[in-house]
Amino acid sequence: MIFNLLLCSKPQLVTCTIIKSLPGFPGSLPFKLETGYIGVDEKEDVQLFYYFVESERNPRDDPLMLWLTGGPTCSGLSGLAFEIGPMKFNMVEYNGSLPTFVINPYSWTKVSSIIFVDAPIGTGFSYSRSSKGSSDTFFVNHIYSFLKKWSLSHPEFISNPIYIAGDSFSGMIVPVVAEEIAKGIEAGSIPEINFKGYLLGNPSTDINIDANSRVPFAHRLALISDELYKSAKKSCRGLYTGINQSNKQCAMDLQAFSVCTEKLNFGHILEPQCRPSSNANSKDHQKNLLESSEGSQFKLNSIHLSLHPKLQEPGLGFPKFGCRDYKNLLIHVWVNDDNVQKALHVHNRIFWMRCNSSSLPYRRYFQSVVSYHLSLNTRGYRALIYSGDHDMLVPYLGTLAWIRSLNFTVVHLWRPWLVDGEIAGYSRKHSNNFTFATVKVRVLVNFLH
Repeated sequence: MIFNLLLCSKPQLVTCTIIKSLPGFPGSLPFKLETGYIGVDEKEDVQLFYYFVESERNPRDDPLMLWLTGGPTCSGLSGLAFEIGPMKFNMVEYNGSLPTFVINPYSWTKVSSIIFVDAPIGTGFSYSRSSKGSSDTFFVNHIYSFLKKWSLSHPEFISNPIYIAGDSFSGMIVPVVAEEIAKGIEAGSIPEINFKGYLLGNPSTDINIDANSRVPFAHRLALISDELYKSAKKSCRGLYTGINQSNKQCAMDLQAFSVCTEKLNFGHILEPQCRPSSNANSKDHQKNLLESSEGSQFKLNSIHLSLHPKLQEPGLGFPKFGCRDYKNLLIHVWVNDDNVQKALHVHNRIFWMRCNSSSLPYRRYFQSVVSYHLSLNTRGYRALIYSGDHDMLVPYLGTLAWIRSLNFTVVHLWRPWLVDGEIAGYSRKHSNNFTFATVKVRVLVNFLH
């Protein structure tokens, strides 16, 4: 099988290829796709893989966005194929043939060029020749280095307005990357990045605020009773993480909370949890829940419990057809096809996992990044924070709480925003170009599919 490839004519800072066609997509791609690697440390031992899609409108003038998928260690391909990219999987039941794609009519590439990055080290096709692991600080430094080198190797985009964006765990990384960019601009760093702001969806921001918002969120959505909420609020004093086990009433209330919520899909409480379809009862098969929604099994007293097992057989342990997470089976089968990896022009044939927590250890240092939001927005950089209104992983109540702590003046009061004349969510605009918006569940479902 032959796929059209054109080697990029770029400086030695980047190794890249223009992809004209892909397995599973009929005919030539109707958008410009580039894949490549950029070395981001001094010796270029760390090679970050990326997918770049040009704006389908006016790439020379439209904004340029760098997208970081949550996780950590979840591939940028998730953002491209599951969320905001120009193509999405054709959601049909897997029959042994290669999964196929259809056009995403809601792609953000209609109005913006987007770089989807596999980061940190060990994510997707990114790799290191020497590193034994990564961390929040390495992640930030590597992304800043990546953006500078990518800009130097793509001078035709250096004057475009640039935004940094991401979702979920990326909420802990994007503001810090943005701060580094802002400092670089003030210090006269070369190249001068035309940085304008950042966007974050359901962003992890402060581990305590985020976690402590789940109990009141559950009460607001009638997932727990008034009586349980009042008791927990009193016994736990509004703090539901890291509790003292000697506080028996608080522990009992949280156990009751767990009973009421443990079988919910925390990422989207109106959708089924979609346990694996495997008939096997072993723990290994149950753990094969697919590295699923990058955090579908949140525990109240932990920040994030992700299951990222290696796929052993196509279909084994994956949710049944009809579940949203079924797309994780499709992407695993597709990316691990030899012809696909050849078409993407990856350096080394690997077993690809959407979220790869087992490859290299990752150390988390950031507990809260609220101060970075304050720093950036007092400088005047634009920010859009949006939350799905039925997300219990990072509830909008917690997001509103840390936004209130910024003490920004409200410019526009809470009001609906519309799509085709229908309410799609609600927004509130603050001073310093800071906007918060909710997204109604039905709109979010269409957006993610």
